[in-house]
Amino acid sequence: MPKQKTHKASSKVFKKKKNGTLVFKKSGGNHNTAKDSSKQVRQRRNKGILAKGDADRLSSVI
Repeated sequence: MPKQKTHKASSKVFKKKKNGTLVFKKSGGNHNTAKDSSKQVRQRRNKGILAKGDADRLSSVI
C-alpha cells in the first residue's frame, strides 16, 4: 500500500511536539493591535494547543 501524503496546508500551520501535541500560532497579532487590550496582545504571543480530539484526527496527515 502506498504511503499517505502529508497535508501541506496543515503542515504549514501546525507543528508537532515531541509528546505528540499540535501547536499553532494564534491569529490577529501582527498589526492593528492598538485597539486591543494589553491582555489580548499578550495572550496572542503564546502558542495555541490543539484539542486532543482534533489532534488525533490530524496527526496521521501531518
